[in-house]
Amino acid sequence: MTLTRRTFLAASGALTAATATTSAATPSASPPGDVVGKVTVGYQGWFACSGDGAPINGWWHWSQNWGQPPSPTNTAIVSWPDVREYAATYQTAYPNLNNGLPAKLFSSYDQQTVNTHFQWMQQHGCDTAALQRFNPFGGEGPTRDAMAVKVRQAAEQCGRKFYIMYDATGWENMQSEMKSDWTTKMSASTASPAYARQNGKPVVCIWGFGFDEANKAWPASVCLDVVNWFKSQGCYVIGGVPTHWRRGVEDSRAGYLDVYHAFNMLSPWMVGRISDVAGADHYYNNVNQQDQADCNAFGIDYQPCVIPGDLQSGHRRHGDLMWRQFYNLKRVGVQGLYISMFDEYNEGNQIAKTAESASWVPQGSGIRALDEDGTACSSDYYLRLTNDGGRMFKGELPLTEIRPTPPMPDSGAGGVIFYEHVDYGGAAGQALAKGNYSRAQLQAAGVQDNWASSVRIPAGWTVTIYAEDGFGGQSWTRTADTPNFVALSPNANDQLSSCRIE
Repeated sequence: MTLTRRTFLAASGALTAATATTSAATPSASPPGDVVGKVTVGYQGWFACSGDGAPINGWWHWSQNWGQPPSPTNTAIVSWPDVREYAATYQTAYPNLNNGLPAKLFSSYDQQTVNTHFQWMQQHGCDTAALQRFNPFGGEGPTRDAMAVKVRQAAEQCGRKFYIMYDATGWENMQSEMKSDWTTKMSASTASPAYARQNGKPVVCIWGFGFDEANKAWPASVCLDVVNWFKSQGCYVIGGVPTHWRRGVEDSRAGYLDVYHAFNMLSPWMVGRISDVAGADHYYNNVNQQDQADCNAFGIDYQPCVIPGDLQSGHRRHGDLMWRQFYNLKRVGVQGLYISMFDEYNEGNQIAKTAESASWVPQGSGIRALDEDGTACSSDYYLRLTNDGGRMFKGELPLTEIRPTPPMPDSGAGGVIFYEHVDYGGAAGQALAKGNYSRAQLQAAGVQDNWASSVRIPAGWTVTIYAEDGFGGQSWTRTADTPNFVALSPNANDQLSSCRIE
């Protein structure tokens, strides 16, 4: 059994600009909340492996045939994850990686996996996660129910927000069952302090209304009824809508404008629509600005998608495509950003850590790594890029069309850089100038407490690492790059709480 998440549509041809007008005063956008003024990531959380204990009991979304492990002839993915930070991984039927390591994959059902993902969100400025929820009234239901609990726990632990994003694709009894699922199960999630709220209301998203696809063929009246029902429950309702919702053409059915205008926020889909900077500029000139004007006229918040690009198809341009969207949408003045997606290894649009070079993909698989265009990229590059794009969106960085994020972290020539993992792997803190750094100061620079495992040090500099805040406890003095804190005596791995740099 398998489920196609989205139906890909070819990028549209030339568009005609159409801007809605109204004689009434223009309503104001919503104030900042958990989606307005924030960076939201779409979170699938739909990978399982045989032996992980998940009720679905199979290689959920890793394989075409979930009863068999993924292999070159039985696969549902086009990108390979970097699995070095997961406590548990599962052996596949792929050949070993090109570096000789076994080809293993993670399970979303493991709480540590979800915790790790939400830690990455916390470290890289992803404010809110939209947990995808497809029809739960079949065999997937128990596993999806469990994933909602795991996401809640991770969001609470990592200080992130989350909300339920219903995907109506292929859901035949959607009108009644979506309401029932919210009433009997998912509304309980709103008791969590981590559940996203906007304008004081719990956030719910519904993806799929109005798309001109056979598996989304509900009449406009049915869609409008569901939107209004959720609003009557006191929810702030986001619509994941077709790219051309406003004109009711191409990927959008005609006659659904009243449905779209009933939502509190609109988030038009973009996967498969652009593949280069020119395409991003085309949408900026012909779609995004006109969408924002229509939303302004009807008092609707606008949260367009930002995509990293299909890695396997070579669309990413080592980050230039994604940065151009951040730049364009900041100029539009959008109310929120929706990253499509966090963990979408099936379509190659993931920002989560990914194989950075051919060494980290299975032998002979043909799967492209992040350096596929000849530019070396760290496995966390698109997380770091999202962080910088989010900071520009929030006004914390100046508006610039020049991508400021290096594909590989700086080597340390401009300051001391601590890394999350040995061999300068994982996330990297900011380059630190000479001075004394408390725990709070380190955390403000992206160096989490008891987190560092390696460090790069400019020539002639001295770094003293302390195990306690306030420059106390065990200390280690380093005068050169140190790739592995485990090898120090005593072991300094995950011990840094304060430091002096001279």
